[in-house]
Amino acid sequence: MEKKLLTINPDKCTGCRNCELVCSVRHYGVSNPSLSRIQVVKWEHIGIYVPMSCQQCEDAPCQEVCPKDAIDRDGTLESVVINQDLCIGCKMCVVACPFGAMRWNSGRSHVFKCDLCDGDPQCVRFCYTQAVDYQTANKVSSVRMRQAAGNLAKATRR
Repeated sequence: MEKKLLTINPDKCTGCRNCELVCSVRHYGVSNPSLSRIQVVKWEHIGIYVPMSCQQCEDAPCQEVCPKDAIDRDGTLESVVINQDLCIGCKMCVVACPFGAMRWNSGRSHVFKCDLCDGDPQCVRFCYTQAVDYQTANKVSSVRMRQAAGNLAKATRR
């Protein structure tokens, strides 16, 4: 199975935060954006909204700093996962994540992050603008290449 990843298109995001709500319901059974594993970063004054989530890094900084080896790679999805039974709650992974995707749930005293909903990300399923998608890395590369080529073509026509 080819590795898939969450992709974000900020141009399509309206800042509705529906992704946050469905995520918290899926994982905690409550509609609470602070418990979401995806967070919409907003710049209201200029109308920019960017959903941010775990990037499932190949060389995951969170995994590197964990003193109890509680963070590992899932063999099926190739995602970075947390073993809550091994986690001691030191929060070093929270500090190490360059994307701010590792979160701390003070109510349950544990760290949490995107787990790709076991291969069926609910944020993707319920994003009506398709600002969040779940694609293979090759598909993402092809789309980005086409966008870059289009930008280059526009620039050379001026």
